[in-house]
Amino acid sequence: MDIAIRDRFTELWRKYFNNAELPLAFYYSKNIDHVEVSRDEVTRQSIDHRCLICNLRKVREGESRAFGKQHINCGGGRRYAGFVEEVGSDFNYSLSCGSKDIEGERYKRDPETVRLMMEDFPHIRKKDRWLVFKRWDKLTEEDEPEVAVFFAEPHILSGLFMLANYDFVGNAGVISPFSSGCGSIIFFPYLEKDKEKARSVLGMFDPSARACVKDNELTFATPYNRLVQLMDYMEESFLITNIWTHLQKRIK
Repeated sequence: MDIAIRDRFTELWRKYFNNAELPLAFYYSKNIDHVEVSRDEVTRQSIDHRCLICNLRKVREGESRAFGKQHINCGGGRRYAGFVEEVGSDFNYSLSCGSKDIEGERYKRDPETVRLMMEDFPHIRKKDRWLVFKRWDKLTEEDEPEVAVFFAEPHILSGLFMLANYDFVGNAGVISPFSSGCGSIIFFPYLEKDKEKARSVLGMFDPSARACVKDNELTFATPYNRLVQLMDYMEESFLITNIWTHLQKRIK
């Protein structure tokens, strides 16, 4: 990546969003030199190691991580990351009302509703790649980020949401599809990255993933190329107005 872009965004982020947490970035790669492979193997069974969102804590603290299929313990996480294409035979039941052998999460009304949702569901195919996560300030010239992911509180989300709609013709520059936590930060924003009108994704509404984030946090994920566009608007948008200046004072 262009390091000048990395540093310019960091400068603008600190100017308009105080010292708020920098975003993460991810990309797919065959080469993971100088990136530590996640130590959280699928054999670990606690909630912290079962959910990919929990395993991003170290990345948020500045430790870059590479994930392969064997390092994501959740079947949905492996699918949303592009490592498998099919869901398990019990998926329709586990996402809905369950069965005699499975406790259902009850996020969908019944197995048929899940089946219909999954018909013609898109795929990303990355079986032979590593999924690499880095904090923004840890990106180097060798990295090719594809999506940026913000973990943010409401005032920050307000700024990101409005910025993502600044040049967007229409009122849907940000979407919030039904999804798991990892789907909202990996799968759906990745699908947007090559579109002519790329949208950003508001997420982390999945109750199963919320144990891995702070009480007042949601996520905002956007394709890297879209973030570069938005960066160019920051010094002419609402961020330079008194409205934002007053709200900015409330950002911790």
